[in-house]
Parts: sequence; structure tokens; C-alpha cells
Amino acid sequence: MKRDPALAVLSRDHHQALFVAQKLARASAATVAEARAAVLAYWEEHGRAHFRCEEEVLLPAYAGHADPYGALVARVLCDHVAIRQRIAAVERDSTTTVTALNELGSLISGHVRREERELFPLIESALAPAELAAVAAALEQADD
Repeated sequence: MKRDPALAVLSRDHHQALFVAQKLARASAATVAEARAAVLAYWEEHGRAHFRCEEEVLLPAYAGHADPYGALVARVLCDHVAIRQRIAAVERDSTTTVTALNELGSLISGHVRREERELFPLIESALAPAELAAVAAALEQADD
């Protein structure tokens, strides 16, 4: 899917998230420790900052053009809360179950696909090129 360069950095993060989500979804009793370590490493290195960029840069920029209380924005933010909660549970409990990791993988995968298929195209159509460029600059600055 062709992505505006302004959102490409977030899409690259999504690729990494999908890789981890797949590992979680395929976790078994034999791979539970590896899957747990993978999601915690992803969260620490990329996921937490990615959510912050979306919440502090991307969605406020979009809110200047559309209803910030819209169902899609609300769903994305609620996904963020649910994913944060589940990752916090994984952090606290070193004996996380395979089922919990499989469910987290499904949640992350569905969330990423929702953003890529629904939210990002909506934002790309709502923001003018100059505004998208400003978003890209703010995302780059936030990433530093």
C-alpha cells in the first residue's frame, strides 16, 4: 500500500509490530519465553514511543480537520489502552500464559491493520500536503 512519506515512519514501525504480533500469535508452550521477550523488547525499543507519537502528534493534527470523538479515533485510542494494559501484565508476570500472548498478538495485529487500512488513509485525505510535511517533521523530532 502506497503511504504518504509523512506516515512512512509509522508504517515501518507497524511492520515491526506485525512481526512481533505473528510471533505472539504462534507462541506455544515451547516458545512462550521467546515470544514474551520479543514483545517486551519491541515495546521498550519502539512500541511505547510509537503510541506516544500517534497520540501526541498524528491524532491531534487530524483532529484539526475531523471529529476527534469519531468512532475510529476512539477505537484506535482504546486499542492503545488495551495493548498497554496487556503488555504491563506481561511485564509483571514472568509466567504469562500462551493464551495471553496469543490474544495480545491478535490484538496488536488487528490494531495495526486498522490503522493502516482505515486511519492512515483517512488522515492522508484530510490533511493538506504541507500539514502532512509538518506532521512528518514533528514525528521525526519526537523520534529523536
